[in-house]
Amino acid sequence: MPAPSYSVALETPASEPVALAPVAVEEPTRESGVYYNARLDPKNFLEGPLSPNPATRLRQMLARPGIVVAPGICDGISARCALEAGFDCLYQSGAATTASRMGQPDLAIATLNDFVGAGQMVSSLNPSVPVIADADTGFGGPAMVARTVRQYARAGIAACHIEDQVQTKRCGHLMGKQVVSREEFITRIRAAVIARDGIPGGSDFVIIGRTDSAQVLGMDEAIARLKLAAAAGADVCFIEGVKTKDLLESTVAALAPTPVLVNVISGGLTPSFTYFEAEQMGAKIIIFSLVSCVAMAHACRAAMKSLKKTGTDFISAQGMDPKKFFEVMGLNEIIELDAAAGGSAFQLV
Repeated sequence: MPAPSYSVALETPASEPVALAPVAVEEPTRESGVYYNARLDPKNFLEGPLSPNPATRLRQMLARPGIVVAPGICDGISARCALEAGFDCLYQSGAATTASRMGQPDLAIATLNDFVGAGQMVSSLNPSVPVIADADTGFGGPAMVARTVRQYARAGIAACHIEDQVQTKRCGHLMGKQVVSREEFITRIRAAVIARDGIPGGSDFVIIGRTDSAQVLGMDEAIARLKLAAAAGADVCFIEGVKTKDLLESTVAALAPTPVLVNVISGGLTPSFTYFEAEQMGAKIIIFSLVSCVAMAHACRAAMKSLKKTGTDFISAQGMDPKKFFEVMGLNEIIELDAAAGGSAFQLV
């Protein structure tokens, strides 16, 4: 399909229009049903310094050697801890967000606004670090899927994954899942891609197609769905619940050259692969969805039991006084900013 061209006319002082030469504008195409956007071709992200734009940076990380490791975060504390540990990508888990913000299980209870609010906060802590965020089913039909992508991108999130479960979805590692038809799933992906491509200025936001059909309809159907998702414009493919090393390797081979994301949850459907192992199997992104919230549940349970038993929080504090805690939360950055701006509010803290 030839790229469209546009003629531009300028007004002269005598109001005589002057026609300029046509300017070619290369736009995404869908020849034979396969999406292609030359601007987003991975080869365009192979060289140069890492971008401060998180979506562009994630595309650079996907195009270059090495696996992208994204620990699951659930709130500001877990995000700060992940950044302190040196991770260069974060994963905003839908299950973890629902648990931390609402105290509820991952059963389609959280809304678009809940997820966007959490994502905006996390993305603001270090705006150059990409955040991959769960977007569940897109929260509705094509219009809502498009709205979801636009709001995620506006919030500073770098990528989202959209799945093929029914609207009353559940955690991908619970039993009893139901999925929509292939057609409805691909409609969701196509709506997400159209919305991304319609963002003024040319967004690099990454669309991840996720299928939960492996446990419902089998691996062959899951692979078929993700091939269709990639053809519709999904930048990355994600099969939930890959149960063995061989299945992950065959999934990567079947979906090449589209990058594959693997989700590891201790005790879940997928074995507890290390990210070194996942990289050897060919995965390009690995997320550890519940690494923070499960650890926080254990730590908080222990602290509450200790307080109930001993009458003090001295043991659970482990020597961390308020200042040390706030340092993890970015206290020193604020002190430095205040001083650089000529302030004196934090000369003594």
